[in-house]
Amino acid sequence: MKKLAIATVSMLAIVAAHSAVAGDIYKWTDAEGNVHYGDKPAGDQPERVAVDSQPTDPARIQAATQARADSRTARSEAAAAAAASAPSAEQLQAEAAERAERCTSVRAQMQQLVTSRRLYREDANGERVYLDESETIAARERVENQISEFCRG
Repeated sequence: MKKLAIATVSMLAIVAAHSAVAGDIYKWTDAEGNVHYGDKPAGDQPERVAVDSQPTDPARIQAATQARADSRTARSEAAAAAAASAPSAEQLQAEAAERAERCTSVRAQMQQLVTSRRLYREDANGERVYLDESETIAARERVENQISEFCRG
């Protein structure tokens, strides 16, 4: 029984020593000058390379992965919000058509202001109230502002 225990301990020691050697990395140069790396020494003068290994911190990896996922989610949500808030082509065309219609309307108003001898407005009873000079100037300025707003470009 004692021999069996000694044999078992010896085998475990050999396996443990072999696994430690199996983790070594060697560097050597062949006859043609090419550099090789491997886990078994070969070539004329193999050199053992010291490799420092540290265990991976799962919490750090998880945090980095979560940060990347959050960033991707935020970018995709921002892109979706931008796409949703951007007016569609149909909306842009409708706005352009409405602006062109308003432009035509205010240009017609300006033409009327310029060609009319006397300007008037109708009161609540439907009777004409003629505009004086300052009211005429104010009306023209208002229409000019509307022309600059709707007829740009």
